[in-house]
Amino acid sequence: MKLGEALALRADASRRVQQLQARIVASARFQEGEEPAEDAEALLAEAGLALDELEQLITRINRTNAAAVIGSSGTITDALARRDALRLRHALVTAAADAAAGKNRQGAPVRQLRSELKMLTALPVSQLRAEADAIARELRELDVRLQQANWEVSLLS
Repeated sequence: MKLGEALALRADASRRVQQLQARIVASARFQEGEEPAEDAEALLAEAGLALDELEQLITRINRTNAAAVIGSSGTITDALARRDALRLRHALVTAAADAAAGKNRQGAPVRQLRSELKMLTALPVSQLRAEADAIARELRELDVRLQQANWEVSLLS
């Protein structure tokens, strides 16, 4: 099985557990003299099996990510850490540029008279936008390499 298939199975198993949880919660209590819509104990047992399967998939995925090397980025785990950091960096730089440009100034008065205080920027907006674009490009390229690895790397046992 390829890593990409395991990732899809993990997502399906996770959704399955969430659905079972909702059904368990809905069936856990019922009025006297009535029957619950579903057997909460059976659903709980089914959820336990689904969680065991999910745990095995996550273990194998993590083991594979730690062992599989992709290009000069190191392991897949290293690339995932880099991707997370790039996403945070992009959000930070974009927020700084937006703030410096005066975006999202809710309720801030607009200068109408020359005697009113003028707002100045403490950051170079154009440089921040260029940096955000470069980060976004690196993030896209890394995502492509990760997707490629997902369908080339075989899942470890």
